[in-house]
Amino acid sequence: MRALICNEFAPLDALHVGELPEPRPAAGEVTIRVLAAGINFYDTLIVQGKYQVKPAFPFSPGGEVAGEVVAVGEGVRHVAPGERVCAFSSYGGYAEVCKAKASQTWPLPAAVSFDAAAAGLVTYGTAWFGLHDRARMRAGETVLVLGAAGGVGLAAVQIAKAAGAHVIAAAGSAERLALCREHGADELIDYATTDLKDAVKAATGGKGADIVVDVVGGHYTEAALRATAWRGRILIIGFAAGEIPRIPANLLLLKGCDMAGVFWDELMRREPAEAARQVAAVLACFADGSLKPPITEACGLDAAVAALRALAARKVAGKLIVLPHS
Repeated sequence: MRALICNEFAPLDALHVGELPEPRPAAGEVTIRVLAAGINFYDTLIVQGKYQVKPAFPFSPGGEVAGEVVAVGEGVRHVAPGERVCAFSSYGGYAEVCKAKASQTWPLPAAVSFDAAAAGLVTYGTAWFGLHDRARMRAGETVLVLGAAGGVGLAAVQIAKAAGAHVIAAAGSAERLALCREHGADELIDYATTDLKDAVKAATGGKGADIVVDVVGGHYTEAALRATAWRGRILIIGFAAGEIPRIPANLLLLKGCDMAGVFWDELMRREPAEAARQVAAVLACFADGSLKPPITEACGLDAAVAALRALAARKVAGKLIVLPHS
């Protein structure tokens, strides 16, 4: 089968398209004909050996897939060959066929396209877990989203708005902020030209944000913390700025606020039943149109490296997907 291949932990340009053996499912596994695969920031890390998961070589990146079941291993009952599914496979998705754990493979409603599932499973699953579970979001609260024009950021904007929150989108350009506005943001902050803390304080009448969705890290995390309301909740999801922040712990004390990690991968491993419940809720919102994954580009395997490079350089707004059979 054709696949984007990683033969060693190295920069993105070392990836190449070639042939790999088609995987076969072991007990508790499923193989899937990949009709669409999402491109995520962790895909740029896993091929460089900078992610928590380090696969054996050779492997393909791509952990977010949608397609049709090819075969199932022993003990798998909830999906069958020929059925439509989406899955989190950790890696292997930039290929014509990939393998996933059955516990991380879910039936795909007929009303949800393969493209939408591949574009939204990880980003909306992560944002849903963070906002509804870890932050216990309530209608009427103010949610500040950092990196709001990215995949998780736009998902958070949509999910928070749908839940009745007041959404402040923060991103690094007017073009990115315009996209946030299109997806429901109430207020916009360009943190490339504006002091983030002061802008959030001004937008909230001095109160601060009740919830902060942080996929950026770096110095923005402390600025957002300083602009957090009493009893606020800060969701730590990623570090797209490249720097893991060091937080002055006294600020947590003074604001009586919580800082919570959001690691969707681990939720699936440790609490598969809860993960399945949350995925079903997200897919139901895709089906009824209340949430709409923002696909900005779809490419074949031959253009996947260029897409990964663009994402790593933070030049992407919305979500990119790979179509392995195109």
